[in-house]
Amino acid sequence: MSAAARLFGERIRDERLRLGLSQDEVAHLAGMNVSNYGKIERGIGNPVLHTIVRLAVVLGVDPAVLVTGLGVEHLPPVLEAFTAADYVAERRARLSS
Repeated sequence: MSAAARLFGERIRDERLRLGLSQDEVAHLAGMNVSNYGKIERGIGNPVLHTIVRLAVVLGVDPAVLVTGLGVEHLPPVLEAFTAADYVAERRARLSS
């Protein structure tokens, strides 16, 4: 579980509880399986953008509320991370040699 997935799950759970809804109700309203919804809430699911937007609509919040503040530091480590600028600079260096 990544910190990003855990934080996103906490945020949707908090919104769901604020509204007094069950996991089953939110899943139904979002058109998804309650098992998959539960995984997202527990931070072990990795929802696609369309699911994030659907959940935000159901919960009555802007999708930004659910993802604000999440950054690369919340993602699982990767072997080697490059920014687009790093990639372009490396490619130019290879082509010019």
